[in-house]
Amino acid sequence: MTFDLIIRGGSVVDGTGGPARTADVAVQAGRIAEIGRITGAAAREISADGALVTPGWVDIHTHYDGQVTWDEHLAPSSWHGVTTVVMGSCGVGFAPVHDADHDQLIELMEGVEDIPGAALHEGVSWGWRTFPDYLNVLAGLARDIDFAAMAPHSALRLFVMGERGARRESATPGDIEAMGRLAREAVEAGALGFTTDRLAMHRTSQGAHTPAFGSAHDECIGIAAEMGRSGTGVLQAVLDFDPVEDELGLLRSMIEESGRPLSFTLTYRQSDAGRVLNRRILEFVESVNADGLPLVGQVAPRAIGFLYGLQCTLNPFSTNPVFQEIADLRPQEQARIMAEPGFRHRLLATQERVSSILIGAERVEFFDRMFELADPPDYEPDVTQSIAARATQLGRSPQDLALDVMIKDDGRGMLYVPAVNYTDGNLDVVGEMLAHPFTIPGLSDGGAHVGTICDASYPTTLLEYWGRDRERGKLDVPFIVQRQCRDTAWFFGLRDRGVLAPGYRADINVIDFERLRLHRPDVHFDLPKGGRRLLQRAEGYLHTFVSGEETYQAGAPTGWLPGRLVRGAQSAAA
Repeated sequence: MTFDLIIRGGSVVDGTGGPARTADVAVQAGRIAEIGRITGAAAREISADGALVTPGWVDIHTHYDGQVTWDEHLAPSSWHGVTTVVMGSCGVGFAPVHDADHDQLIELMEGVEDIPGAALHEGVSWGWRTFPDYLNVLAGLARDIDFAAMAPHSALRLFVMGERGARRESATPGDIEAMGRLAREAVEAGALGFTTDRLAMHRTSQGAHTPAFGSAHDECIGIAAEMGRSGTGVLQAVLDFDPVEDELGLLRSMIEESGRPLSFTLTYRQSDAGRVLNRRILEFVESVNADGLPLVGQVAPRAIGFLYGLQCTLNPFSTNPVFQEIADLRPQEQARIMAEPGFRHRLLATQERVSSILIGAERVEFFDRMFELADPPDYEPDVTQSIAARATQLGRSPQDLALDVMIKDDGRGMLYVPAVNYTDGNLDVVGEMLAHPFTIPGLSDGGAHVGTICDASYPTTLLEYWGRDRERGKLDVPFIVQRQCRDTAWFFGLRDRGVLAPGYRADINVIDFERLRLHRPDVHFDLPKGGRRLLQRAEGYLHTFVSGEETYQAGAPTGWLPGRLVRGAQSAAA
């Protein structure tokens, strides 16, 4: 038999959790045709001797809602072996929408997800009103990877309630019915589900809470219940757990009333109270699943960390009035001026009175949790290497040392602040959450936080660090691949991918496991209107295939664009 493609002699980790085995993988018409010792020929054959052969990564928590409309390459996710992304997370997105509300949805995305408003105004072409209209537009796009969409709560609220929704007024029974009907319409048209946001720190670019924040429980439950009548779709939530028992009860009720699976953002707060909260949440998840209700936490494979520097949205001197004198200059020029003794003296003298950094609506000071980000980056840095600790060793102020780091390399120096999941100065709690039976990897936020966070590389961290480099708490590679491929895909209803077996989609990575390496993020000014974004490269991905077409070879795009909109849940392979 002649196949389209045969990948020969690789160490196949098939996504089922079973051990690696040396085998050939044959592809025909975009599907896996055969795995084993294959004697047939193919139009193209690739030697994978010594390499891992895995399914493509499935990233179930991204924000490519805007980028997908203008960019053929959903980078940086597609640079990291990701072959399917789910967008519309955290209750924000661009449909449904009235023409008069375009600006409000852009302000919402700009504020919550740190995507430049100018880029969104320039790049998003609109051309839709309802969610089915939006999906019809997306269906005409060819991209480097597959993409699927969720229906976001805040957009539904604005569409139904207008300014009442933006002002976060209570929804009437009629409002709830209308939002539920739209969520069901979206899922029946091909959305993967419904997402909501109950996080206080999420705000619009104008500083207002998101329309969905603080919405009554009956609103979330009512929308979920109506969506559930479609018999398909998943639920996703991000919330503060305040008060904890009420919010846990909300999650349970949404599942019970809808009959649909729910995933939520699970992070570890860095305090004694945070430890107690995390323990209570995991106990709750276990009890809910014991009752037959599908609930999982989405876990980040490393700390959720902020990047600071002259090229980033923020730096430790952002609020300093002396820095404001040069805030509008390019980073290279800022670095030159900040190195001048006179300016440096004025800046540091004033910084002693400006002891905080702005994050969202809060000002915080944490040089003891701030680290220089080198290349390759260390995402589990030793606390003895913090800016504060190093400054003490050198007899300098942490502000002085942070300044030196920032102005390195013509202003390209970066500082890393692990904000959550870095309890006790390590990632032990991350390993515990990743290994928990009711969690899946997520929270990469690909396409978002383009000036402060670059976490779309999470799948690479999961394999490289947790599967190979970490000295303790290492996870088995077959378990990692199962979690990042099959478990993510299947929980979201995409049962046609995530596994290498006959009949499944030929979404495949060929990886030089020993050479797999992350590089430090760097800044590119390639968004519409010259907008800035952080991107991060990796080496070690030898080949990435989407539906049997090679999209990346040795990290470089091949030009093929087989990625398409995934409309709704997909049935298991024949």
